[in-house]
Amino acid sequence: MLTLVNAGAIAYGLVLVAAMFVRSPLTEALRVDALFLPQASEKSRPLNLVFGLLIAGYGAWSLWTA
Repeated sequence: MLTLVNAGAIAYGLVLVAAMFVRSPLTEALRVDALFLPQASEKSRPLNLVFGLLIAGYGAWSLWTA
């Protein structure tokens, strides 16, 4: 079960990284800045890259050490 959660974290992190560069219905729906900031704009889009790398990195590290 833990492997599945970590794989999901890696997948979500990669979607967030893609949200920085690709504009599609999936990436727009899952953007962190659009979920938590009331005035999300193109200036807040780089937050997705930062959070995506953190989430995917933590998921990968957790898989590696488990």
